[in-house]
Amino acid sequence: MATGKVIGQLKRRHRSVEFLQFLKAIDAAVPGEQDIHLIMDNYGTHKTQAVRAWLAANPRYHVHFTPTSASWLNLVERFFSQISEQWIKRSAHTSVAQLEQSIREYIDRHNEDPKPFVWHKSADTILASVARAASTII
Repeated sequence: MATGKVIGQLKRRHRSVEFLQFLKAIDAAVPGEQDIHLIMDNYGTHKTQAVRAWLAANPRYHVHFTPTSASWLNLVERFFSQISEQWIKRSAHTSVAQLEQSIREYIDRHNEDPKPFVWHKSADTILASVARAASTII
C-alpha cells in the first residue's frame, strides 16, 4: 500500500490452502524487520483456524478487515479495476493460460515503476457519501 508494489499470485481456487501459500509468498518478499498490514474483506477463507494460527505465529502481520459491503475500500479491488480497464479489456485472450500470463505481465510492468494509490477525496467526504447512500437504503 505504501509503495504501490503488487505481490500477486494467480490461483484457480480460493481456499485457505491457497491463501496460506500467498501469505508465505508475502513473507518471503517483504524484509523480515518490516511489519505487514493486511487489509482484507470478510471472506471466510481469511478467517479459518489454519489462517488464524499462521497469523498468530507471525506477529509482524496486522490484520484489518474492511466492513461488509465495503470492498471498494480494499485496494486489491482498486487494482483489479485498474488492470481490467487498462489491460484485460484492451486485449484478446483465447485461453485461461494466456489470460494468466497477461496478468503476470501487467503486474511485472506495474512493479517496474510502482506508485501508491492516492485517494482524491478526504475520509470525511467519503464517509459522508457512504452515510447518504446508507440513509436511502434504510
